[in-house]
Amino acid sequence: MTDAGVLVVGAGISGVACAGALHAAGVPVRVLERGRVPGGRMASRRLHDRYVDLGASYLTASEGSVFAEVVAAWHARGLAQPWTREFAVADADGLRPSKPGPQRWSAPGGLRSLVVDLASGLDVRLGSPVARVEPRADAVLADGERYDAVVLAMPDPQARRLLPPTAHAGEALRPEGWEPAIAVVLGWAERRWPAGLRGVFVNDSPVLSFLADDGDRRGDGAAVLVAHTTAELARQHLENPDAATPPVADEVRALLGIAEAPEWTFAHRWSYARPTPPHPEPYLLAGPIGVCGDGWGGASSVGAAWTSGDALGRDLAARLGHAAGGTARVGAVRPASPAADGVV
Repeated sequence: MTDAGVLVVGAGISGVACAGALHAAGVPVRVLERGRVPGGRMASRRLHDRYVDLGASYLTASEGSVFAEVVAAWHARGLAQPWTREFAVADADGLRPSKPGPQRWSAPGGLRSLVVDLASGLDVRLGSPVARVEPRADAVLADGERYDAVVLAMPDPQARRLLPPTAHAGEALRPEGWEPAIAVVLGWAERRWPAGLRGVFVNDSPVLSFLADDGDRRGDGAAVLVAHTTAELARQHLENPDAATPPVADEVRALLGIAEAPEWTFAHRWSYARPTPPHPEPYLLAGPIGVCGDGWGGASSVGAAWTSGDALGRDLAARLGHAAGGTARVGAVRPASPAADGVV
């Protein structure tokens, strides 16, 4: 028997939120993450001496929600900041302002820094992939180690691959239905687009779906844009994401009227960027196997991912007989070997 009653596989925001809820309830919990850093699709990578957000573009929080309290606490500590309520819209009529929407939040240290903050005090082991999860009559085996329960905090296709074909939990998962995307970072020596652009929802384009001013959302004014491709373009270039850079750069320059080519670029693929559509249920708990993430809760967002993980952690703690507010062992985020900065 391991010293961790529950294993959480995946250190994105949903996995860390789930582990945090279990930890707060006094449940021994361990998080295994195959990547070299926590964060999942709230990824930030250091490029040209600054962190660039490559995954989620921002976060929102419904007023009065528990996640809104989490965001408020980050704001009070300087980890999150209000970004904008307005984006531009690009369509056949050109570039125009959109109607005000919800408050979008960003992070001065990159969105991944928020996941790192949530992981503080948890037993998170990086560079630790899991290959097989096998439910048994009274426990779960993860690569041969026994746990009371295992949570898979990841997209359905990845979770399904870890489970045997006969696993009851796998019946509710959809191995298809997730769209890919490629994030293309474009950097210039100085800004060559209007101040206050912030971001653009791009409609009816075979190339772009969203464009973010990374210098504006981070607050440092860097001349860096992050473009997210359509699923169609991403499918064409998943084996070679860099090949998506030329058409993306051309479309961005045409959209914003930028004559000069970017001085540097970087491309990162997301094979499972967004669910289509998400499960309406907040999470899955089938016997000793749980699944959570932004594929649950009816809306794919950072807030939905945190809420999914937190709710699953609370439910699982209750089923294991632990009351919220207990005392748990405090661990630490353990780096991969060799330690390196990168993208999960």
